[in-house]
Amino acid sequence: MIRWLLWALLVALHTGVSRSQDGLQPPVPQGVRVEPDFGSQVLSISWEKNPASPKLMYDVQVLRTELMEVVYNETMEVRPDSPGKVHHFNWTSGVPLECTSHSVRLRSRDQQRSSDWSPLQTVPGMDIPDNPDAKMYPQDLVVLVGSNMTFCCIMEEGKQFGSFKYLRGPLASVRLSRRSYAGTMTNQLPSMPSGTNVLCMDDNKGLGSGAVVFVGYPPGDGNLTCETRDLRSVECQWSAGRETHLRGVRQTFYTLNGRNCTSANELARSGRRDKLQCRLNATLEGGSRVFTLEARNPLGTIHLSDTADLSQRVRPYAPLKVVATETRGRNSSLRWDWGTKGYEALLLECQASVNGSERAFTLEYAGQGLKQAVVTGLEPDEEYSVRIRCRLQSAPWRWGDWSHDYTFRTEEERPDALDAWAWMATNQTGYIKWKPLSKSHGQILGYRVTYGRPEEEYWQTLSLPQTKHSALLRLGPDGDYIITVIAHNSAGESPPASVTVPQFIAGETEGAVPTVRVAGSAGGFDLSLPADANASCGYVVEWCHAGRADCDWAKVSAGNASARIESESFEAGVRYNFSIYACTDRAPELLARREGYVQELVPAQPVSSLMVEQYKRTSGALLSWGDIPLESRRGFISGYSIYRAIGTHLMPIANLTNPDARNYTVRNLTPGLYKFTVKAHTSAGSDEGATVSLNLDLTTDWLVGEVLIALGAMTAFLILMTVVCYEKRQWVKKTFYPEIPEPKLQEEWSTTPGPFGGRTLDVQPCPHSTVHIVEDPGHGSGKPDPTEDGEEDEESGDSSSDTDSCDPVVLRYYNQVVDEGSRCPPSTDSSASSMASARTDVTYTGIQSPAPCTSSSSSASAAAAGVTQPEVPHTGGYRPQMAPAPEPAEPQQDCAEPAEPTDLPLLGGFGGFGGYQPQSTWRAPTPETRSLNSSLGSPTSVSSSQFLLPDPEAEEGGERAPSTTWFHSLLSGKP
Repeated sequence: MIRWLLWALLVALHTGVSRSQDGLQPPVPQGVRVEPDFGSQVLSISWEKNPASPKLMYDVQVLRTELMEVVYNETMEVRPDSPGKVHHFNWTSGVPLECTSHSVRLRSRDQQRSSDWSPLQTVPGMDIPDNPDAKMYPQDLVVLVGSNMTFCCIMEEGKQFGSFKYLRGPLASVRLSRRSYAGTMTNQLPSMPSGTNVLCMDDNKGLGSGAVVFVGYPPGDGNLTCETRDLRSVECQWSAGRETHLRGVRQTFYTLNGRNCTSANELARSGRRDKLQCRLNATLEGGSRVFTLEARNPLGTIHLSDTADLSQRVRPYAPLKVVATETRGRNSSLRWDWGTKGYEALLLECQASVNGSERAFTLEYAGQGLKQAVVTGLEPDEEYSVRIRCRLQSAPWRWGDWSHDYTFRTEEERPDALDAWAWMATNQTGYIKWKPLSKSHGQILGYRVTYGRPEEEYWQTLSLPQTKHSALLRLGPDGDYIITVIAHNSAGESPPASVTVPQFIAGETEGAVPTVRVAGSAGGFDLSLPADANASCGYVVEWCHAGRADCDWAKVSAGNASARIESESFEAGVRYNFSIYACTDRAPELLARREGYVQELVPAQPVSSLMVEQYKRTSGALLSWGDIPLESRRGFISGYSIYRAIGTHLMPIANLTNPDARNYTVRNLTPGLYKFTVKAHTSAGSDEGATVSLNLDLTTDWLVGEVLIALGAMTAFLILMTVVCYEKRQWVKKTFYPEIPEPKLQEEWSTTPGPFGGRTLDVQPCPHSTVHIVEDPGHGSGKPDPTEDGEEDEESGDSSSDTDSCDPVVLRYYNQVVDEGSRCPPSTDSSASSMASARTDVTYTGIQSPAPCTSSSSSASAAAAGVTQPEVPHTGGYRPQMAPAPEPAEPQQDCAEPAEPTDLPLLGGFGGFGGYQPQSTWRAPTPETRSLNSSLGSPTSVSSSQFLLPDPEAEEGGERAPSTTWFHSLLSGKP
């Protein structure tokens, strides 16, 4: 029985466990509660623990209630030993909780089994139908610069959402519920102190709602320092750091050791950040203390600390009521008060800052409870301002504040000696000039100038007002004068300034001392001083503005070999003339002269009077220009550049390095329009240049002149040659035209009366010679020519030896030409009778026979006539005083072909003439030598001086060449 009971109990237990494992679920979480925190957008979720199942896990879901959209789903495990009777979980929403309703539900989980969801716990939003108005969240939120932020817009019932508008433009939107939409801004920039607006617009671009966001920084203050000033309290100062961009209730608030810093908070509220300080009551006793400053705003909080012993950190206030108790010309006594008790026992160190019209300086004083001081180093009749500050001498911490400026004026004193300089303007006029006193020590009332010779008892005095600083004096021509000038004010007179002026003329002195150029540098001139034994009291360097009577000077002490001359009046581009004098016991002596520019500039204007003219002799242009005025040079002229302007381009032609050049010739130009530019150079560059134009024409004046000169020279030469030839006509005739001997006849030829009363020889002509016969009636008597006697025997002998010839040559009257085609026709009685009764003198021109006649009949005829006809190869015509050519071995019936004549030098130098040439060959005239030269040397009558063979050119023209007539008339002496 007991066995059965135990078995039944086991079966029952097994059955219960199986049911629990097969059909029982984990319990549903109980006591679920949801608490919203709208400011932080957090939902606090809590539920009761299950004691029977402490190791259960829970699924948590957060939903947007209206759309039942799950926005959070997470499984979490709770600690079984956690204290309390409930479990807690916090969920932070990405959008403000007011935007829409949120619901929370939970279920428990045991491994793979889970319970049912707990009932929804809903937190209602502002978009429920009970709130029909438009709203936007969050409102007036403060965020950090660079953060992201989500806004939601709840539209009014009946209206449709349009868009978000932000400072940087529209935002992308997401729908949360029927009326609610969300937009997120990323990486926000600092906002204005009044915040940045975010707007929600409907679909008609109307304003639905809006919100303001404040974007800024947490506090950044630092450098806390604490000290005491009134010896009864502590003052702490600090630097504000960067701007937080937060104002009003969102500003940074300060507390010092837990006490509110009212003054600092007021400054922060107004936006001032320069004098942030906080004060607490404290005493000097107690040693070192810790002072803590807290700075807090909605974005953060910082704490600053400083440890200080106030007895060592005393910074006095500014002295009060600073006054001068006594003031003299060069010092003043000051006094002040302290407005704080306890300073009389402090060992103080004070400073006095003094500022005058010419310089500023600081004086220091020390003493216990210091209240007065004497300011020294002042100048008479000068206005000064002074201020005082102090600090603790035993433990120097910081200087106290400066007092207010106190102004006072020192008393007057008599002036210092003037710096004067004098020179002779003319031989009887002196000029003295002095510089205004830089430290007059009082108001100058006037000047007194006294001058005279040392040996004179009475000197002349001249009084001048305080506005004058020079005087022109009338001095005598003899002796050196001493000029003294004195300045006076209400305190007295200055020491006299004396200058000895020698008698000299400035022009002669300038010519005696050469001028050397110097270059300026850094706004001044470095001048070398010539060594001089007489310079006992130093040197005086005088400089004048070139072109003006504006001069200045500087005195150099003895022993210096150079001097640096600087002046505020020096101007760039202005020439200054320097004169260096030796200061002696008597009158100054001029040692050297210099001239230069402190800085050279390009010339202010181009060369003057630029002109151009055309060259008559050559194809060129002559440029000439004038000098540049001295005041416009602005530097030493180093040369000139010549350019040809071609459009806007300047083509260089020449660079003249001579500064004295004033003209230049441009050669080898062709006719046309030219523009020339001339630029002057200094060391600084060239000017803009002056331009001149020239229209170069092909002028004929010089051509006509040269032609006339050439014609005149030729005419004079011809006249001279004509006179010489006329005076020496016999010599010319004998030299160039000797008389040709008359041929001698062996027997009396038969002749017939001619048309002029003479006898004409009728001979058969040689077919190869064309001879024009010209008869002179003057030779018809047959008188022998005395010049031919010597040759007659020789010719006769030669003629008699020739027995074989052609038929007698027939010579016709005048210009009858023998037919060249005939072959030695028989002679007639009439022709023989003419030849016997008449004598004809014949000379030979340069007629070239085709070939000598070789017929025996021709030779016989010549022998019968008593004329020797020498046979010369390749030439034709009569040639006296020439050796006869050897006869051919066999007589030839035909004439040979002509050959070129052999040229030999002609007598008399007339290479173009072909006249009689003794012991020489003869050549025919060429086409180039025809005209006058071709007629010279032709057969002529000695008596008539007429050419038997006329000039072919003249013959073709129908008239005789006139050149032969006048030339032979000249040689014969006939008019």
